[in-house]
Parts: sequence; C-alpha cells; structure tokens
Amino acid sequence: MTMEKPLKPVNGGVTAAKGFKAGGVFAGIKTPGEDKYDLGIVVSDAACTVAGTFTQNSIYSPSVTVCKEVVSRGTARAIVANSGCANTSVGEQGLIDARDTASLAAKQFGGDAQDVLVASTGVIGEELPMALIRKHIPDVDVSEDGGNLFAKSIMTTDTHEKELAVSYVASDGSEVTVGGCAKGAGMIHPNMATMLAFITTDADVEQTFLQQCLSDVVITTFNQIDVDGDQSTNDTVAVLANGMSGATRIAGDDIDSGLFLDALRAVCEDLAKQLARDGEGAQHLITAVVNGAHSDEDARKAARSVVSSMLVKTAVYGRDPNWGRIMMAIGKTGIPLDETKIRVFINDIQIVEDGKAIAFNTQSVVSALGEDEVTLRAELSVGDGCGVAWGSDLTEEYVVFNSAYTT
Repeated sequence: MTMEKPLKPVNGGVTAAKGFKAGGVFAGIKTPGEDKYDLGIVVSDAACTVAGTFTQNSIYSPSVTVCKEVVSRGTARAIVANSGCANTSVGEQGLIDARDTASLAAKQFGGDAQDVLVASTGVIGEELPMALIRKHIPDVDVSEDGGNLFAKSIMTTDTHEKELAVSYVASDGSEVTVGGCAKGAGMIHPNMATMLAFITTDADVEQTFLQQCLSDVVITTFNQIDVDGDQSTNDTVAVLANGMSGATRIAGDDIDSGLFLDALRAVCEDLAKQLARDGEGAQHLITAVVNGAHSDEDARKAARSVVSSMLVKTAVYGRDPNWGRIMMAIGKTGIPLDETKIRVFINDIQIVEDGKAIAFNTQSVVSALGEDEVTLRAELSVGDGCGVAWGSDLTEEYVVFNSAYTT
C-alpha cells in the first residue's frame, strides 16, 4: 500500500509519540567527559506491543537474549540501555547481570522486569559494572523531554546523537507519531538490523503485523549500510507501539497500514543513513544505487557490495575515479548480469557505457568525489530490480582510532 498522506517531521525522537518518556545519566561506565551519558531508560505509560530484530552473529550478548525473550512474549513497557560495555563474552554472569538490570529499571516505573528490553554496547569481554548501574539507575529521571538524553546515553564512538520523528494523520483524523534514535559508528555491517536502534510509536499495531513491518523495513534500511564490514555482537532494533494516539488499530489489512509502514520506513532509513554518515573517521556518505537488476534482491546485494568494498571506500576518500572497483564490487556478488550492458555514474556524471570507459572530464569527477555525499550509480539493464545502500569512506583516522580502541 502506498502512502496517500504526507509525513510531517516532529521533534522528540523516542519521546515524540504520546505516552513515552525517557532520560539518561552518566554512571561512570564510560570514561568521563563533557556532556557524556552512558545509562538510559525509555518507558511507556501504557503496555506496548513489541517487535525486534537482532544480530545474526553466532556470538551475541546476553542482553540480546533478554530482548529476544521479551519480544517472544509480545508485550513490553520499557528499554534500559547502557554504553561503554557490551556485556558479551562474559559467561553466565552476563545473563544474570542483564536480568538484574531489567529488574532495577522496572522498579523505576513500578513495572515488571519481563517487560523491559535490555541493550548494551561498548567493549566486548567486560562484565557490566553492576555496582555503578545499581547506584545510578535511580538517578535516571524520565520525562517527555528526555529523548535526547537517552540518545546520548547509547553513544560510543558516535560524534553526535541520531534521532528522528515523523507524524501523519490517520484515516479517522487522529495524529500518529513514529520516532526513534540509533547509535553506531564502527563495527557496522548489519545482518538483521543495526547496532542499536529504538523506535516508539503511539499507533495501535497488532503484534504480528508490527514484527512483519519491522522485518521488512530492516531489509531495505539498516541491512543496507556498511562502515567497516564487521557485524556487531549486540545488534538490536526494537519497536514499541502503545496505541495512545487513539487511532484505529492497525493489523495489516486496513487503510492505515500503508501509512504506518511508510512512517516506520522513513524513520529507519533516515537513522540508517545517519549511522553510515557518522562512520568512524568518515568524511563522505557513499550512496550506491543499482537499477536494472534481475530482482530487487540482486540490486540490493550489488549496492551493498559497492559500499562495503574497501577499495571503493578508499577510492572515494582519495577522490580517485577508479570505476573498475565499482565493476569489481558488483561482479563479485555473483548476481546474473551482462557486462556489455552496464553503465556507471558518479554523482550523475557518466563514466562507463556498455561496460567500457567513455570520455569524461577527470577533474569534474574528482570534484564530484570531493562532495560530502557521493552517489555511485550502476545501471545493469537486465531487469527491473532496484536497490540502494549507504556507507562511508575509509580514512587513516579509522585505522588509527581502531588500532588503539581499548588502550
């Protein structure tokens, strides 16, 4: 179903939707610094339906295990998240600590620990500092204006918080809002979702349909980004829907389903692009567009291969119009294509026709590669499939930063 009414940007991130409150504090989990936060809570005034997608890494955080348990039950009230410690590869203690953290957060709003999602991000191999968490969870003052503090509390190497919210008018005249926040700047090559992303909405959405919407949207948004080719052990995307807008219930076969899906996709796509743009040490947002593939799946695969290629990333960083690397990245996917039909463009400047170089002004292309946003477009001309992916360039700063991450 296509969107018939426009989306309107609104302020607030995860607290833009009715009935949601959030907050964050500095608990000492991360190294101290100006305007730093590392422990946050989002809570709904009413019970929510919940959906989630999680890392496919065979090594994953016990915090992810707790989230999966909550999603399997289908309802939730809150999210508690920390940065500075991934709570991964720490043995049985990790699950004990994650459940303890859920219980501590539940006491803050008089709820049940089984309704609390737990998310952790940071260094792998370190236990959660539970003494600090027990001490500072009571300091988390949630409010309708606290979404930005929560967004800051989940940041690790991010240079800024990542938030967005939109609203639309439902068929019954009610205003429905979808908002969210995300974090991530490194270890980004999701295979389900992204590092951490939390979406809230005051729509009333049936749980099975909510899960279907999230799973579908993740494929074309968070799963289409890349910074460094590494898949996190803690990837989590969760959606909470509390129904407090008063709008008619959405179950997938009604007039408002398309409106909600478009709003969810808009928020997730924008957050995904913010993550790619803020890659560690990145100077450019790379958008790869592939049209004319045999299928949308093939096109998405090819586009993601382009933004994931270390050689493409370094070419963009060095402003090198080395179009052969784009061809290589598409070809290595193994998707069916005809090399003699491929056309390639850099910021709409055509450099390849029929799979071969054509005359182009090198300085114009070099200048285009110097833009903050660089679009690499390939027309395969073998079908109707289309796909888009987003990534960042690879710089010396990324190498230096990650060579001394824990020291």
